[in-house]
Amino acid sequence: MGLVTADMAVSLDLVGAGRDQSLEFPFGPHVGHRLHTWMFDEHASEHADEVAAILDAGAFVMGRHMFGPDRGDWDLEWTGWWGPEPPYRGPVFVLCSRPRESVEMEGGTTFHFVTDGPDAALALAKSAAGDRNVSITGGVSTLNGFLAAGEVDELRLHVVPFTVGDGLRVFDGAPDVRMVPVASRVTPQVTHLTYRRA
Repeated sequence: MGLVTADMAVSLDLVGAGRDQSLEFPFGPHVGHRLHTWMFDEHASEHADEVAAILDAGAFVMGRHMFGPDRGDWDLEWTGWWGPEPPYRGPVFVLCSRPRESVEMEGGTTFHFVTDGPDAALALAKSAAGDRNVSITGGVSTLNGFLAAGEVDELRLHVVPFTVGDGLRVFDGAPDVRMVPVASRVTPQVTHLTYRRA
């Protein structure tokens, strides 16, 4: 069986998303897209290995707010932020409180909506992944829940050199996480840090 991994782009003060997320500002208006420009700007080729590692899993788990901006009843026209061909290319288990039929996308991504809680979603993802890793893709609250439960084997933080001051922080609500550093790589745009569960 593979590892449970997680990747999160964060500011220097560990904010992974701002508040007041919306369709126009998925990470909040104060943060915008600044946490992720390293993945898409003219320096993206320098970070190709890290981006590939983010997507190198047999199955994925994400929270509802990572999937979309809506709250309450589902907008059944909405199929994610990524357009018709999301980058996951495998099963994605979305934590939610309201049932929804699975959504099959181009390129091999299928979103499954799990109402039985994080343990159930992780069990489904592990079963689907087989010997490959399971990736916790976010958002911040979902990651923190798995960190608090001791379920994350490898955490990769991508630290972008600015502060936010307020927002959703990695490790909030996860007060006793013990990890050891195993790798780091510094670039002008982002510092990549890898930790393993102690």
